Amino acid sequence: MKLTIVAVGNKAPAWVKTGYEEYAKRFPRELTLELVEIPAPRHHRDPARFKQLEGEKMLGSLSSEDWVVALEESGRAVTSVQLAEKLSAWQMKGQNVVFLVGGSDGLADIALNRANERMSLSSLTFPHYVVRVILAEALYRARSIGTGHPYHRA
Repeated sequence: MKLTIVAVGNKAPAWVKTGYEEYAKRFPRELTLELVEIPAPRHHRDPARFKQLEGEKMLGSLSSEDWVVALEESGRAVTSVQLAEKLSAWQMKGQNVVFLVGGSDGLADIALNRANERMSLSSLTFPHYVVRVILAEALYRARSIGTGHPYHRA
């Protein structure tokens, strides 16, 4: 099974890349974590147009069989244990799961409409680059809970 984060922006600071890679490398071969970066537009003269273009690029990176989770502030909040349960269910189905992370203007409607579910990481708003690290850690923690690894101490 493969977990993929499709995120807008390809110029993350080095510390973000390091943080993401720290968690991504901890996943085993049978459950990999991959990052697909969608270049952000250079100019924001027409945010709606660029958001639409970002959404189209995101959809272009998806397979019709992928289970798609849109990360959005109005999405369903889950605990680490609930995310572990979801991860286990996805593994049982053998589905690849793709998490969509929008840019500074959020996700395009076409990306939201393609999503099988919407999830919120927090009521707080995070910079979109930081979400990569938070999500990678949350997924690693969920896997640790599912396997009984001591990383998560309840």
